[in-house]
Amino acid sequence: MTEPALAPRNAYHGVFAVWGVALVAAVVLGIVLPEADRVPWLLVAFGIIVLLSFAVQLFYAQVEGFIVRLSASVVGALVVMGLISVGFGIAALIPAF
Repeated sequence: MTEPALAPRNAYHGVFAVWGVALVAAVVLGIVLPEADRVPWLLVAFGIIVLLSFAVQLFYAQVEGFIVRLSASVVGALVVMGLISVGFGIAALIPAF
């Protein structure tokens, strides 16, 4: 007697998790670091996010749609971190009172 196959995990949860990590990382780095140090550290954080994207998608172990999910993770994280950095850049232009 064979056992029924379990339903596969939804691998798109990993995409949203990576986006959340990118959001948190960009906000924390933007708040903690001075203006001159933000861009280099955001680049380092993005490199770590790319590696995290690979790790998360390899954890799900689903071959179908791997490239789509990985690219969605990386491009989404890039957009999230880019929008946060634009916000901090605009905030840096406003003089402090």
